[in-house]
Amino acid sequence: MLVRVRQSRRLLFLLGLVGWLVLWTAYYVIVEAANPIPNLAAAIMGMMSATVINLAVIALLLLTKLRWAAWLPGGMGKKEDTLPCLQQLAGAGFVAISFDPWQHGERGTGESVEQMFTRAMGNFPHTVWPILGQSALDTLRVIDWAIAEFDSSPPCCMGGESLGGDIAVAAAGIDSRIGCVSAIIATPDWRRPGMHARGQLVQSGLAGGYAQFFYDHINPLTNLSGYAHCPAITFECGAEDDHVPPDGALRFQMALQQTYQSQPDRLRVNLHSGVGHQVTPTMWQNSLEWFLRH
Repeated sequence: MLVRVRQSRRLLFLLGLVGWLVLWTAYYVIVEAANPIPNLAAAIMGMMSATVINLAVIALLLLTKLRWAAWLPGGMGKKEDTLPCLQQLAGAGFVAISFDPWQHGERGTGESVEQMFTRAMGNFPHTVWPILGQSALDTLRVIDWAIAEFDSSPPCCMGGESLGGDIAVAAAGIDSRIGCVSAIIATPDWRRPGMHARGQLVQSGLAGGYAQFFYDHINPLTNLSGYAHCPAITFECGAEDDHVPPDGALRFQMALQQTYQSQPDRLRVNLHSGVGHQVTPTMWQNSLEWFLRH
């Protein structure tokens, strides 16, 4: 799914042409009114000056690389669920895109949301770690495509809520082209110690070799070297969230203190008092401002 902002460039091009007419008209009114004797040479010079200025402005606008941002759905969600966020990102000047995490949406297994949730909570490492890991790897292909499709250049922004935020943080650790991340009610610790679902403590489960491979190579908290490029990361956590406990983000921030010591403001954890596992308007606004700032 894609929300395009290329129309804005066409608008800027038209505004440039209008500007050319305005400058030329202003020149004619001011210069010719002061000099009632027709002066063809002066008129031509004025028109040429206005043209050069406006062509320079138009060229600058057209040569400016587009910024793009990806926003991923949470939980059992699909890419279409992110449309309101994509529209707001587009309105802020980004090319905004989303894609289905592995086994979600068009890439789904045919299970109902309830069936998938039950399977995930029944053995979280075995079921969810491959979803996180494979989706993080898919992000590399999405970035390759976006750079070619939009003639853009890194760094790009990426974020999401819950599972989508987990994927965004993990992807930033394996691809330095991701320079800015916002993770809402998400965690860099795939083990999620203390995780509850529907009021019950979720058992740790057994990963198996396939799932363990993704954890060993991509789980952010145990692969800290991947963040040496210091991507700007904000965690927007519910202080009372017992499904994705916020302590994972805090431990991640502490573990990367030395890496970020010269620019500590690029890694932050916002705890939202009284908030559980839910996205609030403040969390989203913080994320949008974070993207615009970085």
